[in-house]
Amino acid sequence: MAEQPPSAFSDDPAVVGRRIRALREERGISLSALARRAGIGKATLSGLETGVRNPTLETLYAVTGQLGVPLAALLGPQAAGQPQTDAPVVVHGAAVEATLLEVFDDPDATYELYRIRVRAGATQVSPAHPAGVTEHLTVFRGEVTAGPVDASLRASAGGYLRWAADTPHTYAAGADDVEAALLIRTPRR
Repeated sequence: MAEQPPSAFSDDPAVVGRRIRALREERGISLSALARRAGIGKATLSGLETGVRNPTLETLYAVTGQLGVPLAALLGPQAAGQPQTDAPVVVHGAAVEATLLEVFDDPDATYELYRIRVRAGATQVSPAHPAGVTEHLTVFRGEVTAGPVDASLRASAGGYLRWAADTPHTYAAGADDVEAALLIRTPRR
């Protein structure tokens, strides 16, 4: 029997699945329609909602993008309106490991602050977020190439990058791991 890949997140898959289903139903979207819009299989989405499938970070972003919510809406106690706990929520992608540090709201947007590590020599392409979402990356260690797939940017330690994240975008590290802070701003609809 093939070993399942590690989960994209440290939170309980069944809890995350219930949050996905609740958000989908609040918006009156069928399982089939959301799967089609997110570009994933209906069985995959059903497995996510029931907590029996381990999604990739890219899949979670595809789903949340179509639901019009930030990733943090699925993760940790703040997603359920509960106080922050000592256990950080960590999400994993093809190249990026991101620890959710804080979620904060203002009248116009939700902000997600992550501490990220991009593995040396690895590349990840993240799907487009909804219109108006921006990403802000401050590099503490290493050299990163990040931003829109067709117009990526470079920064090394002490550098800062900003891009509109409503198109597919990439993260790639050079010879060493990259350590950075990522702030994602999602405007309210």
